[in-house]
Amino acid sequence: MAVRVAGLRLERGGRVILRDIDLSVPQGSVTAILGPSGCGKSTLLSAVTGELSPAAGTVEVFGQPVPQRRRELLELRKRIGVLLQGNGLLTDLTAAENVALPLRTHTDLPPAVVRQLVEMKLHAVGLRAAADLYPRELSGGMARRVALARAIALDPPLMIYDEPLTGLDPIASGVIMSLISRLNRTLGLTSLIVTHHVHETLPIADRAVVIANGGIVFDGTPAELQAGADPLVRQFLDGQPDGPIPFDAAPRTEAA
Repeated sequence: MAVRVAGLRLERGGRVILRDIDLSVPQGSVTAILGPSGCGKSTLLSAVTGELSPAAGTVEVFGQPVPQRRRELLELRKRIGVLLQGNGLLTDLTAAENVALPLRTHTDLPPAVVRQLVEMKLHAVGLRAAADLYPRELSGGMARRVALARAIALDPPLMIYDEPLTGLDPIASGVIMSLISRLNRTLGLTSLIVTHHVHETLPIADRAVVIANGGIVFDGTPAELQAGADPLVRQFLDGQPDGPIPFDAAPRTEAA
């Protein structure tokens, strides 16, 4: 398994965000982690990357527990590519310079090799011609693709996408989801996609996990998810305002 989570409880500020989380992500798969805003999807990612330590339970990446010591954690993070909601591009650097940043920071490769790798990564996302453009000169979809090229710069075996479609129009969203699927297949990646964009994500996913009310309420194939009759899952999939998932944020459980 690329990621294995067992008996996980996550807390922030003394409040329980997620509890009793058991999750296995097979290598080579695309797993969609779905749920309403504020349900704890991004918090779960924080545990996978080691940003947030579990209050209970375990998190393993590639068969090894996520380390607590900083040096070991940094080594693990080199194997995890992350596409952030806000792209995280540095505005004073060109697209090519943004993609080159992790290569220059974490490797001793000669400049000529870095340039060649950057060109390959930009080509992979269809933006080789935009290498010299600054983030302010890019559309939202183009900026997201540059951020994706940067995320795969070090050839990480695990990719994490945190709300990759935020702020994108339907065409740009389709381009991004197609890229995620193609890169996962051609590069042999494992992908975790955290999103509330159900209908755009399920067509490329091998598995779907739904989080609501502090726990996992569904874990199975996209076909099983869409065929399910559970009222909580149906409320989320169908966008119903009334149901077992409250519209207003419910008070978080106090940690014991």
